[in-house]
Amino acid sequence: MRFVADLHIHSKYSRACSRDCDLEHLTWWARRKGISLVGTGDFTHPAWYDHLTSTLVEASPGLYRLRDDLDRDIDRTLPPSLAGAPVRFMLSVEISTIYKRGDRTRKVHHLVYVPDLASAARFNARLAKIGNLGSDGRPILGLDSRDLLEITLECGGYLVPAHVWTPWFAVLGSKSGFDAIEDCYADLAPHVFAIETGLSSDPDMNWRVSGLDRYRLVSNSDAHSPPVLGREATVFDTELDYYSVRSALETGDGFAGTLEFFPEEGKYHVDGHRKCGVRMEPEETLAHKGICPGCGKPLTVGVLSRVEELADRPHGARPAGAAGFTSLVPLPEIVSEIVGTGPKSKKVLTEIDKLTAALGPELVILQDVPVDDIAAHSPLLGEAVGRLRRGEVVRDPGYDGEYGVIRVFEPGELERRRSAFALFDYAAPAPSTVERPRPAPAVAPVADPVAAPAEHRGTSLLDGLDPEQRAAAEVAGGPLLIIAGPGTGKTRTLTHRIADLVTSRGVPPSQCLAITFTRRAAEEMAERLAALAPDAVDGLTIATFHSLGVLLLREHGAVFGLSPSFGVADPDRQVAVASTVVADEKEARDLVAAGDDRYKKALRAQDLVDFDDLVTLPLALLEGSPDLVAAYRDRWRWVSVDEYQDVDEQQYRLLRLLVPPDGNLTAIGDPDQAIYRFRGADVGFFLRFREDFPGARTVHLTRNYRSSSAVVTGALEVIAPSSLVPGRELRPMADHGSAPIGVHHASSEAAEAAFVARTIEQVLGGASFHALDSGRVVGDGTQGLGFSDFAVLYRTDRQSRALVEALTQSGLPFQKRSHDRLADRPGVARIAHDVAYAAGGTVLERVRAVAGEDHTAYELLKPLAAECGTDFERFHTALALGVEVDTWDPRADRISLLTLHASKGLEFPVVFIVGCEDGVLPMRWPGEDDPEAVDEERRLLFVGMTRAQRHLFLSHSAGRPRSPFLASLKAYEQWGDPQPRRKRKGTQLSLL
Repeated sequence: MRFVADLHIHSKYSRACSRDCDLEHLTWWARRKGISLVGTGDFTHPAWYDHLTSTLVEASPGLYRLRDDLDRDIDRTLPPSLAGAPVRFMLSVEISTIYKRGDRTRKVHHLVYVPDLASAARFNARLAKIGNLGSDGRPILGLDSRDLLEITLECGGYLVPAHVWTPWFAVLGSKSGFDAIEDCYADLAPHVFAIETGLSSDPDMNWRVSGLDRYRLVSNSDAHSPPVLGREATVFDTELDYYSVRSALETGDGFAGTLEFFPEEGKYHVDGHRKCGVRMEPEETLAHKGICPGCGKPLTVGVLSRVEELADRPHGARPAGAAGFTSLVPLPEIVSEIVGTGPKSKKVLTEIDKLTAALGPELVILQDVPVDDIAAHSPLLGEAVGRLRRGEVVRDPGYDGEYGVIRVFEPGELERRRSAFALFDYAAPAPSTVERPRPAPAVAPVADPVAAPAEHRGTSLLDGLDPEQRAAAEVAGGPLLIIAGPGTGKTRTLTHRIADLVTSRGVPPSQCLAITFTRRAAEEMAERLAALAPDAVDGLTIATFHSLGVLLLREHGAVFGLSPSFGVADPDRQVAVASTVVADEKEARDLVAAGDDRYKKALRAQDLVDFDDLVTLPLALLEGSPDLVAAYRDRWRWVSVDEYQDVDEQQYRLLRLLVPPDGNLTAIGDPDQAIYRFRGADVGFFLRFREDFPGARTVHLTRNYRSSSAVVTGALEVIAPSSLVPGRELRPMADHGSAPIGVHHASSEAAEAAFVARTIEQVLGGASFHALDSGRVVGDGTQGLGFSDFAVLYRTDRQSRALVEALTQSGLPFQKRSHDRLADRPGVARIAHDVAYAAGGTVLERVRAVAGEDHTAYELLKPLAAECGTDFERFHTALALGVEVDTWDPRADRISLLTLHASKGLEFPVVFIVGCEDGVLPMRWPGEDDPEAVDEERRLLFVGMTRAQRHLFLSHSAGRPRSPFLASLKAYEQWGDPQPRRKRKGTQLSLL
């Protein structure tokens, strides 16, 4: 059976798509066009998936059709020449992936096909864990193309790279694609057997690239409204079922070629710059070195130039066995040219109604109906179709998002022929007065930047450090205080110092103890030391204060009645234990909060401790045993403490017991980043270090390698009024451009969130065609950025609601993390309890098994579970000790939403800090007067600002005064109206 298929369309749930993109309208138009197989499009969208399940019934293996009652209603509105033709649907969806690979931002679109609704449901469940499927029928995911292909194969489907030459969003695109299909899909590339050539290229162009010979070249309409179905399509000569179509694409048997646009009609065929009205052929672009002569910015390099770049064959080459193609102009466009009105006008639609009723579907008229039969209805139309079949058309190519124009008649020809031919007495069209813009003369070439000389690397472990870092790392024994500003290489300095001790200075690794505050920071330190001193890392003790407490209690917990295998109770278990002492749950929670002796005794009876015990019990142990103090001081003669400004009183006392006043203690941190007073931290312990350790040396790290000059300067201005570092100095060393800090005043919290979403798209260079076509994004942004390079920071978790809504509406993937206890998050306690009884050899397998439909909790625990392997004790301990931000996965290509506290220790190329308002940042209540608290809030803003590498945006909204901290900021760029007006709500007019 020979039939036409259009397998790339969209539903009404995709952006910029017609409300008529439903199955009923698609079926009607498929019959009008002469198309037998249509893609459903958008099956990942929850509402559209529900529509598919309620409207379609199975018609043949892997294909569906409309329910009988709906199909009959459609046939009643069609003439006999069109009614009753079979129309089948294949489950399809277009997926947009944006991610980083090889230090470049990659933006690639893919078409995915599955054989049944159950497979679609499995596929949707997988992607729902990665991005928001409800925001757009064509979801945008921060997922590598190779990984999307893997998920597709695991769900029983196949994948076709979409419109492969489109500059902005395609596998071979000039802006963000690859030079070969194999480079994109890596080891899974052999599973790709077809590619979609797109509207701006045809098979003849693709045949010039020998690397594409192994792929079937398919074409589809990419329809955003039903009337444009079939403007490009694929022809098959197989049985009408999913598996036959797939087999034809894999083997070529039954693949009968394609129906094509003339490629010049595509909106990215040649090069140009739409804003300046500049359009160029490839040789002109080369002469201008790819630069627009109007504005000096890079041109959008079109498909023709990109094909020329990758081609290894001359024009006219055709691989053996390649299927043919037919180039067509849609029938409405031909009639539109003749009658002189738009292709969607009533005149055009009425005439096509008559033609299809008499002659059959549009594609049949264009290809098969004898010209004389067409001429009997309209001599001009007969002439036009004859020319079309001979390829005699006038081509005005598209560029930079502007569709080209294909005409059958020369300008003025219709007027001259009007006396001889008539088409229903329509007025002749007015001749076009639009002139094609011509490029200006070539400009002088721009010199390439001179590459910086490669850094000389010595042979010593410390040779790679800067002079300040090396001075700190080389200090001999005794107390050492390192004041390390943000981005100055704090962890690098500390790990190099430890590695140098054990590799060059003869210190046994077993004598080294390194303490930091989060599990994630401890793991990062261990990874760096494994690279610097691989033979020694296993002998080092690297811990948080709480995991150090676990270690001490495993060795000496018998003093408190604990066995070496004691457990750490999570919050639910704590309440359960307290409930054995009192009957009322509220009273039980009060016992836990107060640390009541009855509750503690009940914990010990069950061989348990709680989170607070992990510091208080080891402290009590050492304070009551001078012999143990001496033993641990002898065991760990070299102690290093990261983030020393964040220690609380009990941690401070524990350290004083572990290290004598003249001991080898290295404390590193920055008092201007002390932001945890609410947790009991006291920056005073940092400030009195030299009093506690009189012989201490002090080294300052002042070279910032993280942030741009503008960010460093602005952060110093903000912290200056209350800095705890006399003569605070921070020198920018990285070349991250000269973008100034942006300040935005929004009319509301929702408008502020919308600004964030809009600006992310602008910096990224557009996340969708709609962003480019709507003018919201006009350039290709800052190259090399993916979603994971963006962070939005806020003071309280409540502020994230508007951001979540705005990013969801924009279809941008994000992950939200806070500094809450991991065990307190919904679903975590249940999973932790059930893991012990689940089947599976690894922690990850068991977590996956017990998580069930709780995708949120599963995604939260997945990184930790994977790290723990088969160590279930480590998993349970980490759950009890960790905070949610410990599960933050920098490999996940999503925008990060974080509280300012949770952002500590992280860095991002682009940072937004929202809610810079008095009452939010600084957080304070009316009438409250606590200067020390306000100073800490200023330090919190300093921490947030110094997370940024290239771009920093500070925003605030109407309703509260601007944060007083921004008054210190001298150099910035105002984004938008400094005093925006709120939109007035509509008022109802009185009838009287």
